[in-house]
Amino acid sequence: MLLIPAIDLKDGKCVRLRQGRMEDDTVFSNDPVEMAGRWVMEGARRLHLVDLNGAFAGQPVNGEVIQAIREAYPSLPIQVGGGIRDEATIETYLNLGIDACIIGTKAVKEPDFISTVCREFPGSIIVGLDAKEGMVAINGWAEVTDIDVVELARRFQDDGVSAIVYTDIGRDGMLAGVNLEATVNLANAVSIPIIASGGITNLDDIRALCGASTRNIMGAITGRAIYEGTLDFGEGQRLADQLSGV
Repeated sequence: MLLIPAIDLKDGKCVRLRQGRMEDDTVFSNDPVEMAGRWVMEGARRLHLVDLNGAFAGQPVNGEVIQAIREAYPSLPIQVGGGIRDEATIETYLNLGIDACIIGTKAVKEPDFISTVCREFPGSIIVGLDAKEGMVAINGWAEVTDIDVVELARRFQDDGVSAIVYTDIGRDGMLAGVNLEATVNLANAVSIPIIASGGITNLDDIRALCGASTRNIMGAITGRAIYEGTLDFGEGQRLADQLSGV
């Protein structure tokens, strides 16, 4: 299982939010490129970048920072989410060398869009499904719908989606532990690889995810835990490798 550091971008800075609230942010670095380098030095094999301003604006806002991180670490796989709502934005990111674009709100509102872009950009589309108590949230988590997250995930089964990032927004940024039951339930319900997100706090969460009754959890995104020190990133990845037999 891959441990993936999150670099959430707000106003050009590296921040973390609590439960997706833009007004409840903690700034961890004024230099996101330098922060990316820290995780690379600690053994990160992939980065998860989120344009938080873009998620609310519906279009990229922190593109220059994302480009700078890409240029600084040209061989590192990078996935980007936040405000990706059209094919032109996907094409722009892929032309920058971004490996995968994460589609969230647009995937919920227009599911057919996913099948279209998966055909146009094969292997480069990840769907981001954010849920609270099993119901999908959209627009930067500002709106919780009545759409069941498992049913929506099944909708994308045959589209060619490379992964689903599943975030429990009730846990995100709260250091409350991963919602293992909900994550495993989703992973067992679909054939698309799942990347867990939200609530990962310490090595016990890594053990729980690696020991889950599914082999479909390919990765876990971690943010506040590695910034505040409740999880040592390098130690966490080494443990995940050991438990996964890498």
